[in-house]
Amino acid sequence: MTETRAVLTKASELWRPYSCPGTAECCQLSKTGRPPWLWPSEWELLRERLAKDRRPVPPARSDGGCPFLDETGRRCTVYEDRPFGCRTFFCHRIIGPTKQPADATNTLLERIASANIAWQSGAEPRALPDWHRQALAEEPRQRGPAGG
Repeated sequence: MTETRAVLTKASELWRPYSCPGTAECCQLSKTGRPPWLWPSEWELLRERLAKDRRPVPPARSDGGCPFLDETGRRCTVYEDRPFGCRTFFCHRIIGPTKQPADATNTLLERIASANIAWQSGAEPRALPDWHRQALAEEPRQRGPAGG
């Protein structure tokens, strides 16, 4: 988890010269068809964030947007702990230097992959909606039997 946090911090630093208009257009996962893919440690960081905030896994959004968006669908509720793919602006509206840091981004991706494989043998990234569906399905089991 420490390595994942370090990689995410480095990704934010690397992409700091770039920005977007903040429309949350890229967070409309069903419209873009491009959900971020998360390694297990990235999903675990999101779960830790929810636990820290004493929030359950959010329900799916009726508009198909990222379940971590606020009610307006414009702001990320886990911004500080957002996954790698949400930090690296793979968006047509990006504003910043002409040459994007593709090589450095790939190096960071390799680091996060290595950290996850070292943490969990056979670890693989999965689309955020897949992690989310699994968490929602497991949530009732985690609470235990009704009334208990």
